[in-house]
Amino acid sequence: MLLTTERSSPSLRDLPPVADHRRLHLVIGGHVDHGKSTIIGRLLAATGSLPLGKLEAVRANCERNSKPFEYAFLLDALKDEQSQGITIDAARVFFRTASRPYILIDAPGHIEFLRNLITGAARAEAALLVIDAREGVRENSRRHGTMMSLLGIRQLVVLVNKMDLVGYDGEAFARIEDEYRAFLAKIGVEPLGFIPVSGREGDNIARPSAAMPWYDGPTVLETLDRFRSEVADADKPFRMPVQDVYKFTAGGDDRRIVAGTVETGRIAVGDEVVFLPSGKRSRVATVEGFNVEPRREARAGEVAGFTLEEQIYVARGEVATVAGQPAPRVATRLKASLFWLGRKPLETGREVVLKLGTARVPARIEAIHRVLDASTLATDERRDRVERHEVAECTLRTVRPIAFDLAAELAGTGRFVIVDDYEIRGGGIVREALEGGGEGQAAWGRGQIDEARRVERNGHTAGLVLVTHGAEAARALEAALFDGGAQTAYLEAAAGRVADAVPVLLDAGLIAVVDASAFAASEIAFVRDTAGHELTVVSGPAGDVGVPEPAAVRAVLQEKGILRS
Repeated sequence: MLLTTERSSPSLRDLPPVADHRRLHLVIGGHVDHGKSTIIGRLLAATGSLPLGKLEAVRANCERNSKPFEYAFLLDALKDEQSQGITIDAARVFFRTASRPYILIDAPGHIEFLRNLITGAARAEAALLVIDAREGVRENSRRHGTMMSLLGIRQLVVLVNKMDLVGYDGEAFARIEDEYRAFLAKIGVEPLGFIPVSGREGDNIARPSAAMPWYDGPTVLETLDRFRSEVADADKPFRMPVQDVYKFTAGGDDRRIVAGTVETGRIAVGDEVVFLPSGKRSRVATVEGFNVEPRREARAGEVAGFTLEEQIYVARGEVATVAGQPAPRVATRLKASLFWLGRKPLETGREVVLKLGTARVPARIEAIHRVLDASTLATDERRDRVERHEVAECTLRTVRPIAFDLAAELAGTGRFVIVDDYEIRGGGIVREALEGGGEGQAAWGRGQIDEARRVERNGHTAGLVLVTHGAEAARALEAALFDGGAQTAYLEAAAGRVADAVPVLLDAGLIAVVDASAFAASEIAFVRDTAGHELTVVSGPAGDVGVPEPAAVRAVLQEKGILRS
């Protein structure tokens, strides 16, 4: 028999337990029925992380229904999940060991639910991948390994589960380790180690297994406490994707709070903040938080906001940074590695929506450089389409500049998902920022007049109003706003032509009023995303083609800061 004592988990054995009490984000993946849920249930029970009486209640329920108890039932809260025997959603599980707290993301193994792995694993710092000792390496074993590589997860440990079903045979374990190590090497992943376990019997989960004396590496629980957290997020360059700008008017409160979740870094009163891709600048006047004591700083992981000394218009989707620190890239062309999940192929020239941070930007697949089958690793450099469940290296071109980091430098702002027809169809990471706009892309030059001067002259910021109940109503509204002193422009055309024209009108500081009555919901979303600007959709009751009340529209625009009071 080939013993694995000399080769199993050498990297893990060399790593001492951490002395870091920060929460670690951990993802667990694997092929369907390979035992992920059972292992999670074991971890919850072993760490005392279950609600009081939960374990006993599940055992009693199994007895009442005359079915054997399984630790997986602790996780399968939904009845339809238990009836299908599969986990169908990415569940976040909270537990802690003596060393630190964890968030464990259960990435579904069934092929229909692979898309949840992209979103579920997006913040993971380490991963466990489960392989059935009896079934061996399967299709989703390879796909999940590939996707974890795409997400930049470098700390990977493989659990060879159900060792009890192969008689705790060390040779069976060694064969799987050899095969999967060779696969991971082809995609540039070096695992920290392999652990033979039995979720059902508890071998090597929280205690060493007497049934496998040939393995002398750490247990799964010991392994978790040897994973290293990334460099403290608060010590990285500041990044806060802007979620919204909140304005207050009651009691003379005139604050405009730029709000979002701080991805990395920290920001303090007095810092000069730069918003990208617009390049607008100001200084932080106050740091705000909901229902918290006054403070002067916000740090990574906090939902926070800040006010500015000089009021400037900031749109959702901008990335707040601190002057003097390494800045994100800003480009309209980027090279990316992506995983496609859509049933229809992703073809060259296809228009999709790229969602990165809080930015949603229409994008086009400019080029497909090579396609990789995530299961077989076969590559093809002559393809013009990406089929379902394939990995590809592509060039994406966005309709307007977008701010991002390379995934190798700052993972949180270097990962994206692709939205197509309101559903997540793919995701990936940014590898490189590219120059140029690509053939056929309109490039609008900018003059010397900045936004502040236009606001001062016009008396309002630029804005977009989509009127959904008729051209007559849209024309009347535009006239009413113009008569009230606003600088306006009226558009009535197909959605594609409107999307081309609106950014130019907004750059000119105008309020663009669009007849959107013939637009489908997807076309309204496309125009909104293309504009990347403050948006008000004005609509009336079904069948009502009357003129919207101009005063009401003005009030909404004033509240959003598009029109001054």
